[in-house]
Amino acid sequence: MVRSILDDLLTVQRISAVPAILQVVSETTGLRFAAVARVTENSWTACAVLDRIEFGLKVGGELDVTTTLCSEIHTSQQPIIISQVSANPDYCNHHTPQMYGFESYISVPVLRADGSFFGTLCALDPLPRDLSHPATRAMFESFARLLTLQIEAEEQQQATRAALADERITGHQREQFIALLGHDLRTPLASIQAASDLLVRRSTEPDTQRLAEHVRTSSQRASRMVDDLLDFARGQLGNGIPLNWTASANLHLVMSQVVNELRTAYPRRVLLDQLPELPVFECDPDRIAQLLANLITNALHHGASTGPVIVKAEIVDGHFQLLVHNRGTPIPAERLEQLFHAYSQEDDTSRNGLGLGLFIVDQVAKAHGGGMRVTSSAEAGTTFTFRMPLRRA
Repeated sequence: MVRSILDDLLTVQRISAVPAILQVVSETTGLRFAAVARVTENSWTACAVLDRIEFGLKVGGELDVTTTLCSEIHTSQQPIIISQVSANPDYCNHHTPQMYGFESYISVPVLRADGSFFGTLCALDPLPRDLSHPATRAMFESFARLLTLQIEAEEQQQATRAALADERITGHQREQFIALLGHDLRTPLASIQAASDLLVRRSTEPDTQRLAEHVRTSSQRASRMVDDLLDFARGQLGNGIPLNWTASANLHLVMSQVVNELRTAYPRRVLLDQLPELPVFECDPDRIAQLLANLITNALHHGASTGPVIVKAEIVDGHFQLLVHNRGTPIPAERLEQLFHAYSQEDDTSRNGLGLGLFIVDQVAKAHGGGMRVTSSAEAGTTFTFRMPLRRA
């Protein structure tokens, strides 16, 4: 990330310890002007200022860097300490103290955590001050190291805040895209379904009715695929599958309806259910129905055609459990962990959907604060178990 001088100034301004540092160095040394400056080869900018001599420099104020001693520190990265300019052979005729009218001066480099030069911690006064004691230099250098750590921490916090803000914006844009995509895909399908329904009711021609029925069935299947695709997009790109939390007293009836609809759709298969009345708890009944329908459909497609599919709901240890069991060829152990990945199918030749059914099941389970578990063996058969807490976290 390329940072501007203004970014660095604001970083220093956000460090709460800086005013205290300037106060301490001023009172300890008697130097009545102190500052933290951002210094580059071409600029000198005041990031924080304590001014008791009306020097006239404010935060954000700039000096011609070539007129300052900080330019020398930028080059050498060594402190400059002057107790009395007029008695110092190196600086008595130097243009900087003559221009700014100071007699005593101290400045130490402030580095970034990576060792690059940030600026200086400096202080000055029109009167001479004894700055020769080693403790004075040690204090300034300690405060400079503290500034290094504080600047690094603040910049990391800024980067984190910016990343979170970008993520929130991107997440909102993704949700808008998903909603727009759903509208654009569903609208023509709804028109096709309405037209085919009308044609089925009004046509007296058997061939036309068969064609209309085929169109209606295909459009319904396409609509379900669109719903799966949108749920996949929410699970992968958005904020997860949305739930309409409801304290439902009729969940067993909702699940029984799913079972009965699939009995009608698969009249040659045996579908057994153990769906007792359940205590009232918060969930999304429609999403639970979707989860159950996907699990039963998966069992019907992949289970033994001669064996029953068994559906069971129960309350165990403060959790709601929903189990779907079937006989048939067991799922290999190495594939169990991949079952709930998008586009994963137990048998690629036996399904005409998008391969998102179990992925959506897993997303619905997670949205409810629960999870999925699968066991599969030749002896016991295959069981998919959905488990969620009765109380929301």
